[in-house]
Amino acid sequence: SLHPHSDTSASSCGPEPLPHVSLCPLPTCCSARYNLALLAFFGFFLLYALRVNLSVALVDMIEPNTSLAKNTTSKVCPEHSSALNVPRNTTGKKYSWDADTQGWILGSFFYGYIITQIPGGYFARKIGGKLLLGFGILGTAVFTLFTPLAADLGVGYLIAVRALEGLGEGVTFPAMHAMWSSWAPPLERSKLLSISYAGAQLGTVVSLPLSGLICYYVNWIYVFYIFGALGVFWFLFWIWLVSDTPETHRRISPTEREYILSSLKNQLSTQKSVPWEPMLKSLPLWAIVVAHFSYNWTFYTLLTLLPTYMKEILRFDAQENGFLSALPYFGCWLFIIMSGQIADYLREKQNLSTVCVRKTFTLIGMIGPAVFLVAAGFIGCDYTLAVAFLTISTALGGFCTSGFGINHLDIAPSFAGILLGITNSFATIPGMVGPVIAKSLTHHNTVGEWQTVFYIAASINLFGAIFFALFGSGEVQDWAVNGRHLHGN
Repeated sequence: SLHPHSDTSASSCGPEPLPHVSLCPLPTCCSARYNLALLAFFGFFLLYALRVNLSVALVDMIEPNTSLAKNTTSKVCPEHSSALNVPRNTTGKKYSWDADTQGWILGSFFYGYIITQIPGGYFARKIGGKLLLGFGILGTAVFTLFTPLAADLGVGYLIAVRALEGLGEGVTFPAMHAMWSSWAPPLERSKLLSISYAGAQLGTVVSLPLSGLICYYVNWIYVFYIFGALGVFWFLFWIWLVSDTPETHRRISPTEREYILSSLKNQLSTQKSVPWEPMLKSLPLWAIVVAHFSYNWTFYTLLTLLPTYMKEILRFDAQENGFLSALPYFGCWLFIIMSGQIADYLREKQNLSTVCVRKTFTLIGMIGPAVFLVAAGFIGCDYTLAVAFLTISTALGGFCTSGFGINHLDIAPSFAGILLGITNSFATIPGMVGPVIAKSLTHHNTVGEWQTVFYIAASINLFGAIFFALFGSGEVQDWAVNGRHLHGN
């Protein structure tokens, strides 16, 4: 059984008194909680594949001469591309949308996405995360299948369909956090969550080059048909195999159910209402908000503009571009999986306090990228170094998943979905604003202009890291457990 204790070593990095769980951690293979992590992994894989495929397909949907009016390619670096002259498929329909219209098409997703964050967390508490996450991804997949039709009907329809996809995706992260609050034993949190959310990075890695190849050899409409169909397929497995809590799971072993429930005994709140006021006054929550906002500024700026940077400054052609743009996210995926294992090892075996692990990982995952991002702007036309620095920068960001990324579950397991909804709402703003600002700063695509973009991102990252290091927490907050002073962390 758990012995409630108050974590006095909150600010120090000393050993943390651990809850005495009478049951040993169970074998992970084929356990219900790891099956959930694996299915979630594939869900988030598809979610991000559905999200980024438009960035690639859009290049192919535009008539060649329409986007040249606004931005010019700088001739600072010499052209270089491996001459792969494979006959390119040109059957896809072309549209004459200018650069501003394209900006709206790419940004429209986030306008839907930001609306459903907090409602997503709230309803996940009410109806459970399983249906919410399932239907969120199903909805996104179905709207993706309609994308070619919408593009044909006109740009307004396309923007609407993308915003609706955003609405569907908005509930997914809060719903997943809410599910993990009743499935993840405290000392396995970093592992389980990093596995499930790493799917998002791998989805980006696979989807960027694959969409490029589909556009090149077949036709851009299949980008939407293939990923959309896979999303519907995943939904059937999810509904069939997953359940909201260990109690309601049909195939879970009694020992595993007992292990999960006893490890969470003193962490979950019984109150039905949400303590909005103390929650919104909670400094540890705002520490996560600031960190999340800062991290996403860099993340979204690079996600939407890395292909442009590779093409306009480093002057790679489209084929190389797809693979090289995906490389940083592959690094990030590796680091997310790795850091999840290391974080829980440090908490369990080395007895480091939760707050110490969360802050250390956040500092590595935000200061590291800032340094390499600024460096990338300074090395001129050295392609290998530029790609290496951008890759290291994004990869180190993977540490944040086991830093502030799952800190919501440390400070308020019962309300983790709602907390993630709150922080992710703020963290979506960079997705709407960041790329727009970056685009407006790089009209002439000079190296100097891009240095400014990287400087801004790096300074925001630095600020977020310091703020979290000062005000973050690793223990369950009093308002999150009915005011009972129980910290089983």
